[in-house]
Amino acid sequence: MLSKPALPRVARIAVMLFAAITLPGRLAAQDPFEIEVYGYRTAARGEWELDTHLNYVARGTSAFDGTVAPSEHQGHLAFELTHGLTDHWEVAAYLLSAYRPGPGFGYAGARVRSRVRVPEAWRLPVGLSLAAELEFSPAAYDESAIGLEIRPIVERRLGRLLFDVDPVLERGLRAHGGARTGEWEFEPSARVGFAVSPTVELSLEYYGKLGEIAADRVHQIYPGVDLRLGEGFEINLGVGFGLTSAGSRIVMKTRFEIPLD
Repeated sequence: MLSKPALPRVARIAVMLFAAITLPGRLAAQDPFEIEVYGYRTAARGEWELDTHLNYVARGTSAFDGTVAPSEHQGHLAFELTHGLTDHWEVAAYLLSAYRPGPGFGYAGARVRSRVRVPEAWRLPVGLSLAAELEFSPAAYDESAIGLEIRPIVERRLGRLLFDVDPVLERGLRAHGGARTGEWEFEPSARVGFAVSPTVELSLEYYGKLGEIAADRVHQIYPGVDLRLGEGFEINLGVGFGLTSAGSRIVMKTRFEIPLD
């Protein structure tokens, strides 16, 4: 078993704060293909947007977990195409690919998502939206062939600070081979962003996954930065650190947001 690395005290404090926001007591990690805490806003009516997620697991699991391959030295590339159907409703489709030592580059799954949000006219103190996503995965990347994710999203801005909390629920609907499988799992995520300037925002993200026993629980933090380069083009860069022996321990992530209008 991998030993637990020492982390700066400020990082540990930040993780405890995130835990307090999402679930008191037991907390439960992040999807390796789309490492993102959702904000509440949806694409505008008629808008098309392409997000590219490129991630690399520098230090992860080293043995198969059933059919699921070890994550160490995997590279993940995902394309996310989003379209705004109305001012408050968007749909998205994903194509996932991965590189694994040995088999090399190949198909890693597909997804479809629908998301709605509360209009600003309701004048709520927080932004609210809700996403539902169907996931289709090969056996090497998920124990479930078909999965469902329900993602409530809560957002609050205070001056230069932006808080997002996604208390995600996930369930496997069908195992590989056709059997029904899975119970609901709680996979909370949260983000604090600080706007340094109109083009630069520093962030700290938390991702968790609930396990039946302590050894299965995953807690990760991702310090990062968002760069807004104009015309809707954005880049997110971050490095993730696992705080438990389960899951990946060091992950490098990027996201490129490209408007297609």
